[in-house]
Amino acid sequence: MNDAPRFSSFREFYPFYLGEHRNRTCQRLHFTGSSLAIGCVLLAIVRANPWWLLAALVSGYAFAWIGHFFFEKNRPATFRHPLYSFMGDWVMYKDILTGKIPF
Repeated sequence: MNDAPRFSSFREFYPFYLGEHRNRTCQRLHFTGSSLAIGCVLLAIVRANPWWLLAALVSGYAFAWIGHFFFEKNRPATFRHPLYSFMGDWVMYKDILTGKIPF
């Protein structure tokens, strides 16, 4: 039985996503992992080495999942809503970067 909420749009999903990321340490770990992922993607391009893309995935998800399992104490939305969750990561990243969500 699938008890995951259904969303008809990302606009509808994002408040749910933020509710799954209330813990400040979890938010900071997401931001750190996403920043490292950006750095790894840039290295993949500059060095023409696709292995950095694997490092980008590992760093992004590892930091986020540590935040969920040890601080937020919930299951990452990635498992139920992979596309919206990925989009939510970057919108939350922008919101932290611009100060809408305090770091």
